[in-house]
Amino acid sequence: MFLNRLSRIAFLSIIAVFVSATVNAEPVIEQPAPLFSGAAADGSTVKLADLHGKTVVLEWTNADCPFVKKHYESGNIPRLQKSATAQGIVWLQVISSAEGKQGYVDGATAKKLNSERGATPTNTVFDPDGKIGRLYGATNTPQFFIINPEGVLVYKGGIDSIPSADQEDIAKAENYVSAALADLATGKKVAKASTRPYGCTVKYAS
Repeated sequence: MFLNRLSRIAFLSIIAVFVSATVNAEPVIEQPAPLFSGAAADGSTVKLADLHGKTVVLEWTNADCPFVKKHYESGNIPRLQKSATAQGIVWLQVISSAEGKQGYVDGATAKKLNSERGATPTNTVFDPDGKIGRLYGATNTPQFFIINPEGVLVYKGGIDSIPSADQEDIAKAENYVSAALADLATGKKVAKASTRPYGCTVKYAS
């Protein structure tokens, strides 16, 4: 009976570890992207499942982060957004900053910021409880995930190859996001599907 009890405890422990690992697992390249829904800046609810059939870019952002400012003030991210959305790609900014933390904004502020920066994302999704961010294992701003029309994750990582907050480095860097989208547009497999993100840490609720 004692052995049976130990076996049961061991079994339950293994199940608990498996469930925990599953819940906290990062999304895997060439596997279905985790589904989510979230309140958006325009008052709607964005559901990833509704976007099946479209390429989707998820951009984790924080307007107060120096690394994010680098790519917006230079026009780098706005140019990427404009080019992508002109091709019918859905570009979603995701803000996982918790209320009271750096980068937290409401809908009106998000729209004002985008207008001032010349940014043209399809929408901005709010994630103050961090559920979407943790679902994707988002650690930095900026950080990107690209999902193909079949709902499969084909890219995750940083925006480019030079991890700095210096605008002068943009021209010298390899832009991973534009390269991934170019590969998709020509029907190729994304050459560099997983890269190391850099920037500020995501300001999750503690």
